Amino acid sequence: MNISNALPLARWFGHRHSRTSPLQLLLRNRLAAAGLIVLIAVCILALITPWLPLHHPNQTALGNRLLPPGSDGHLLGTDHLGRDILARILWGTRVSLSVGISATLVAATVGSILGILAGYFGRHVDNILMRGIDMVMAFPYILLALAIVAVLGPGLLNALYAIAIVNIPFFARNVRGVTVTLRNREFVDAALLSGKGHARILLTEILPNVLPVIVITMSTTVGWMILETAGLSFLGLGAQPPQADLGSMLGEGRRLISTAPHVATIPGLMIFLLVMSINLLGDGVRDALDPRLKAGALRRPAARTRTAPAARQQPTGEPKGLLEVDNLRTEFHLDGQVHQAVNGPTFHIEPGECLGIIGESGSGKSVTAMSLLGLVASPPGIIQNGQVNYQRQNLLGVSDPVLRGYRGGELAYIFQDPLSTLHPLFTVGDQLVEALRAHRPLSYRAAWQEAVRRLEEVRMPNAARRAKSYPHQLSGGMRQRVSIAMALANDPQLIIADEPTTALDVTVQAQILKLLNRLREQKQASLMFITHDFGVVKQICHRVAVMYAGEIVEIGPVEEILARPAHPYTRRLIGCVPSVDYEGGRLAEIPGLPPQVSNLPVGCKFADRCDQVTDQCRAAPIELDTLNERHQARCIFAREVSA
Repeated sequence: MNISNALPLARWFGHRHSRTSPLQLLLRNRLAAAGLIVLIAVCILALITPWLPLHHPNQTALGNRLLPPGSDGHLLGTDHLGRDILARILWGTRVSLSVGISATLVAATVGSILGILAGYFGRHVDNILMRGIDMVMAFPYILLALAIVAVLGPGLLNALYAIAIVNIPFFARNVRGVTVTLRNREFVDAALLSGKGHARILLTEILPNVLPVIVITMSTTVGWMILETAGLSFLGLGAQPPQADLGSMLGEGRRLISTAPHVATIPGLMIFLLVMSINLLGDGVRDALDPRLKAGALRRPAARTRTAPAARQQPTGEPKGLLEVDNLRTEFHLDGQVHQAVNGPTFHIEPGECLGIIGESGSGKSVTAMSLLGLVASPPGIIQNGQVNYQRQNLLGVSDPVLRGYRGGELAYIFQDPLSTLHPLFTVGDQLVEALRAHRPLSYRAAWQEAVRRLEEVRMPNAARRAKSYPHQLSGGMRQRVSIAMALANDPQLIIADEPTTALDVTVQAQILKLLNRLREQKQASLMFITHDFGVVKQICHRVAVMYAGEIVEIGPVEEILARPAHPYTRRLIGCVPSVDYEGGRLAEIPGLPPQVSNLPVGCKFADRCDQVTDQCRAAPIELDTLNERHQARCIFAREVSA
């Protein structure tokens, strides 16, 4: 077996990525972890209660009635009949936990079955089941529980039935909504076409996907069920004397609140502690099982990327060009691993120049661009080192107000997907007005007129009417024009365009490229253009930087790099570009895959995919070699190839 082919395989198996487990995500939430600890402690005490040296919970001793907490032989005192409160609290907690969990299981089972059947079969089944659920939900659930207990008679078991019945609709509604979305998914249609019956599809396709929703609903409901059970017992409809229950103990102690407050206070505190711990844990379980929140620390991203002290130092010399980026390093800290997304690119952009950034997906282009303006989400992103110098200031070290003044003003960003960046609830005109008024002292009317003028500037047809449209009412090309108009609204000095034409057809793409080039020339603005396409680079860029594994492997004038590429990765990228004049059998491709950014090789990052690799390539990091005053390449054979 070839050693060069075995190295990536060994590295993959030796450093396999391990996802953060739901338990780890849960424990990162401090409130949820505190709730878990308290609940575990309460449950352990409840389980070992029969073996603890306690008084009998129903043993009366009128001579010891209403003893205060701390009395000899009665740690928490006694009640009006001389019964030990500590023993009754522990036995009552067992009863409350058993009833609450049992009621939750009953409600979850029945409600989930109804919700799955209604959502899957739809039509008449859905109408019949959901109208029945609506009838149950038409009554206030506490009043309905009281009515059910009144019909069945007081008792702990009847209270369990009542609480379970009134909570069935919550499970049925939640599960039915999820099932409806799953029923129309392609994998369910594929299961039907393969010959599976409805029962098998429900058990093997629908239920596993609905189960997280059921667990989340149970975790957030069991606390309220315990509280509702205690409420029924407090009213005398749950546990009957002399049985110990937290609600009944609270009800018995309310008459003595002025003379012996501990009799009611202690069970009230126990109910509060138990319900609060379960609710905190339920919120944590919901967050840990939510796939949208599994990315990291379950915290809201900061307004700017977290920056290490080494990256905040201000420049000492004159900046080179309009914008100078020096040794920029951005990392993502995920699942106990460090992902080195950007590994020290150094470049500058001259006034009025268009610099192209090109490379495969995952090469660090977008993260580099977002790092310039502090747009990388933190957590998990952090800028560890480097400088982004603009107007003799390091943007990584300026204050938040200063950075906000640059964003959307002198420094603009065009994102790849305008539909995901434009607000769906506001018209595009209002969003342009907001961008204008954030940086200029304009009235709303003046800002609206300026917004329409900017839309006309980007050749938006019927701009005055389109300004009143919402993003979803516009085509992809029109939305991209809105994004460009927003980027140009405040006459920026630098525009960062992150693959603005990737999702567009070739006709609209040509219009957008021509528009950007024309506006750059008219406004004398600089442009940093990120793309996958060398054809686009040739059309609008003056210089191009080729990125691979977070590094710049070659940078120089577009004509020179296209004519004489010095790095093997650049040659491979150019060879992958299709041409109408191509007469070969197959297009060239780059073998293998890029290295994992969590386990980058020591030497050349492209070594495992290169046909010129030697032992020297893997021995140590390869520095950029200057071929002439404007052309550099990160390869030990660069000079030889260039010559």
